[in-house]
Amino acid sequence: MKKRILTLAASLAAFLGAAAAPEPAIVPRPVSITMGEGAYRLPENLVLRVAAADLKPAAEIAAAQLESLLGARPAVVCGKAKRGAVNLSLDSALADEEYRLEVTAKGVDLRGGSPRGLFHGLQTLRQLVAEGREIPQLRIADKPYFGYRGMMLDVCRHFSSVEEVKRFIDILSLHKINTFHWHLTEDQGWRLAVGRYPRLTEIGAVRAQTVVGHARTSKEYDGKPYGEGMYYTADDIREVVRYAAERYIDVIPEIEMPGHALAALAAYPHLGCRGEGYAVSPTWGVFDDVFCAGNDAVFEFLEAVLDEVIDLFPSRYIHIGGDECPKTRWKECPKCQARMRAEGLKDEHELQSYFMKRIERHVNSRGRQIIGWEEILEGGVSPTATVMSWKSPQAGIEAAKRGNKVIMVPSKFCYFDYYQAEDTASEPFAIGGYVPVSKVYAYDPYDQLNADERRAILGVQANLWREYIPGMAQVEYMVLPRMAALAENGWSYDRKDYDDFVARMQQLRRLYDRCGYRYAPHIFR
Repeated sequence: MKKRILTLAASLAAFLGAAAAPEPAIVPRPVSITMGEGAYRLPENLVLRVAAADLKPAAEIAAAQLESLLGARPAVVCGKAKRGAVNLSLDSALADEEYRLEVTAKGVDLRGGSPRGLFHGLQTLRQLVAEGREIPQLRIADKPYFGYRGMMLDVCRHFSSVEEVKRFIDILSLHKINTFHWHLTEDQGWRLAVGRYPRLTEIGAVRAQTVVGHARTSKEYDGKPYGEGMYYTADDIREVVRYAAERYIDVIPEIEMPGHALAALAAYPHLGCRGEGYAVSPTWGVFDDVFCAGNDAVFEFLEAVLDEVIDLFPSRYIHIGGDECPKTRWKECPKCQARMRAEGLKDEHELQSYFMKRIERHVNSRGRQIIGWEEILEGGVSPTATVMSWKSPQAGIEAAKRGNKVIMVPSKFCYFDYYQAEDTASEPFAIGGYVPVSKVYAYDPYDQLNADERRAILGVQANLWREYIPGMAQVEYMVLPRMAALAENGWSYDRKDYDDFVARMQQLRRLYDRCGYRYAPHIFR
């Protein structure tokens, strides 16, 4: 009896000791972490063993990421699991982005529902290794809550090179963000080479000068042309798409229409209602000159552009803009008014609906689907269009109630070009507004929706508009650590805890430092 009591006591002590071990600080927060006893030290000659050859690409990228943390690049080999290795395999019982990570005295076992799920697990392993070769023995079960977790980068107001875009994609992959929304055309610059229309980049990529200070109050300009050679060739696009795909990130291109079109009109004036007098805008804002909805040449142009875009981007979705389109020119334009009479449209809002639905039919004919900003709801929207709600959550709520699929991007929670601190004096110059990390984290994409309506919400995204963000160092400062809050909202929606998140971010901050990322310090003080 005494021996049995001692055995039970020893078992209890071991259990309590295991339970007392602190959980590792993983962001976004996993579904569950079960701590074991002790730790496992990764060997000096670490091997990543993949069960099948199609897992090698994910393992090779992980090996490069681990090299910067361990000081030596792990070898990647194909074969059966072995003791002392990081063993990587697939498990058909797991969902696409789901993974299981187990660290024992024998080594590390990582299983994913797909290569994408496996790669997410490798990012978790990366966070574990960031503190050194010794990692705790544990079991992690994890999968995302929302299927769509996105981040948008505007490269029109200020350009980013291919290498800079790749670095941005690396930041997304660290946070398990699975969609890169690439905003490629604007009033201030057209950044995509289109073979059939070379003037789009010869003329549309370059503005004569750029406003100095805030566009709403400043009349000063720098007098310097901006944008010559600042566009992406077809090979550039393929390289970025390939790079993102290796990190299991989908790239969604955006071609703005019918508004935000001055760069295109400067290149091809016949596509506007006035037909002349256009220039790439040197300032920021919303402008009356837009694509002419009554001119069939506009649809020929846009369909040809979209055909080239679709050939370059394998994404399921093509973003066709639709936001901030003034109707001033359409009200004055004989062609637009004739279109309205011919189609039986009662007003210019219905004319915009006609415009977007006509473009959607073409995109659908190529086997793709459209996303549009919430203004595509004006005048009536196709039930198959996906709506990106940005002005406030309300448009997304209304679209979800109608049955449209919705991605929530409300500006007061998800615009990363807004200030991160109330005291703006010490902050980089920004457009305005105030979106601290806590506000990003607190946002509820399901607000005001019942259980049936919630099924329409695909996920969440944050936007980085770049009127006042010229360089990539400032890009990183504006997105980090807010991207971590966005990631946890999308991945860990059902298990959020802000105080716990802030505590876990202290460790992720050290990984930011190891990667050389610039970030805002506010929650770390």
